[in-house]
Amino acid sequence: MSVLVHADTKVICQGITGSFGAMHTKGCLHYGTQLVGGVTPGKGGQKDDNGLPIFNTVQEAVDATGADATMIFVPPPFAGDAILEAAYAGIHTIVAITEGVPVADMLRVRAALDEMNASRPDDDQLTLIGPNCPGIITPGPKTGDGESASDSYTSAGCKIGIMPGYINRHRSETKSGKAVGIVSRSGTLTYEAVWQTSSLDLAQSTCIGIGGDPVRGLSHTDCLRLFQNDPDTDAILMIGEIGGTDEEEAAAWASAHVTKPVAAFIAGRTAPPGKRMGHAGAIISGGQGTADAKIEALQAAGIEVAETPADMGRAMARAMGIG
Repeated sequence: MSVLVHADTKVICQGITGSFGAMHTKGCLHYGTQLVGGVTPGKGGQKDDNGLPIFNTVQEAVDATGADATMIFVPPPFAGDAILEAAYAGIHTIVAITEGVPVADMLRVRAALDEMNASRPDDDQLTLIGPNCPGIITPGPKTGDGESASDSYTSAGCKIGIMPGYINRHRSETKSGKAVGIVSRSGTLTYEAVWQTSSLDLAQSTCIGIGGDPVRGLSHTDCLRLFQNDPDTDAILMIGEIGGTDEEEAAAWASAHVTKPVAAFIAGRTAPPGKRMGHAGAIISGGQGTADAKIEALQAAGIEVAETPADMGRAMARAMGIG
């Protein structure tokens, strides 16, 4: 099993003819993702450089291909509408990569998605990942020959977004046979966590980059719930940063509900209050959102906390009692 996406997930790309959409469509295809088409208004009926059909609307793409997931590389002013277009067309997993989406647009999007999900059963919920995120990847067994570069590694898995595929491992490629679920607000720290766990002979069940914006889709708690309920996830690595209370809420939920080993890292420990650091949501305000407060909450929940980014993999191993 896996979380949210798997080898049979059918994916489209909104913004497939833009430079980033085209580049990452090719990368996802090479990894093994079932990319079945894309959407660029006004270019319907054409094909992209990979031979994928282009549609004018998401509804047309869904009707023609049966797509159930999308990755969005639409410019920031139009990304909110692109998310809603996907939701109204019946796409269940929406991955918004776009950075710089206006907060006002995301407030409108979240309100609409929450209203739609309120009338849907638990097994038919719409899931938004992002915006301003690297996406999601569920590694599959290796099918390519190379190990050293992303363009020489293919997999029977699913990659939606911009994550490098070659650093991920399926449990069949390890001696330990253990797989870690990774959730992170930081893209680059996600890649670092994957590299470190892979280097310690741990696989990844699914890696989710939830993004660092103040208004977004999945939270840490949402991902902890998914990983806790996934029999293919043996342990969980959670990467947070300053700003907001998401990590404290996740710690409280983990303390009450998670039975699997959990490790964590909080970025931004030396950031001054009131100064935004990197992500739009990474700001300490009103005495809330400090790294120390988050670390204290995580440790109180019995979660193994890494002191530095270089310690994330070892912290996961300590939590699992291995290595």
